[in-house]
Amino acid sequence: MPLDTPSDETEQRGVNQDPRLSRRGFGLASLAAGAAIAGQAAAGESVMEMEVVVPAPDGDCDAAWFHAADRKPRPGVVMITDVMGLRPVFRQMGKRLAAAGYSVLVPNVYYRSQKAPLITGTFDFSNPADREKLAAPRALLTPDNVTRDCSAFIDWLDGQKTVNTGARIGFTGYCMGGAIVVRAAAARPDRVGAGGSFHGGGLTTDAPDSPHLLAPKIKAAMYFGVAANDDARQPESKTLLKAAFDKAGVPATVEVYKANHGWCVPGSAAYDEPEAERAWAELLALYKAALV
Repeated sequence: MPLDTPSDETEQRGVNQDPRLSRRGFGLASLAAGAAIAGQAAAGESVMEMEVVVPAPDGDCDAAWFHAADRKPRPGVVMITDVMGLRPVFRQMGKRLAAAGYSVLVPNVYYRSQKAPLITGTFDFSNPADREKLAAPRALLTPDNVTRDCSAFIDWLDGQKTVNTGARIGFTGYCMGGAIVVRAAAARPDRVGAGGSFHGGGLTTDAPDSPHLLAPKIKAAMYFGVAANDDARQPESKTLLKAAFDKAGVPATVEVYKANHGWCVPGSAAYDEPEAERAWAELLALYKAALV
């Protein structure tokens, strides 16, 4: 079953883009936001970008790969996209993170269905026919599948010369990617040293395999940035999340931001630059402390 299923149309609109924007309009907004990110990244290390193929459990996973131009080993990081998948704005975000001192893999989590991008042309979350385009690919993101995928991503990183295998690996996830981060940390506690979830969905559910119940298996430092409207809809989630990690003795910070679902992704309807920058700073602080 999908890891993050928005409960109403309002949240679906907030996931990634305003339905009033065409794909082209959203793309232009993303390019403008990407240019700003690239400008910020330029202040850090020079970064190389390339397309790679990662051997995954159910086929070849296409991915974007970023590392320092000097090719010196840096801690490895996997960035998991939101529901709309690998696209230009996440390439820019991956590049920015690499410029901050990391070797970053941004995989196409929908590789079982098709190569990125998943969606082309116009897309409107208020249109059931458009939402249906995501249904089949998302249905393949079962807990077992994403756990196996994340292990494959870690193994691939550990085989790269530009990854410091003496340091632990970080995972960052947005929207549905938040739950994937938790599953990755639980599946490979030997390698995952930090996990950051931003406007993550499906973190606490009634299912016996709910991500928060995996806390006892995790050895990574965790950070959960919660969207204001997600918290308003499910106020008990932050408490359950914090309690689960505290009980397991796992360091975890859970914070509610003054921004709505999707606030971290430039070009989204909910993008909030000040709060996005605060989230970015928290992520870098987490990684600096834990990826050693």
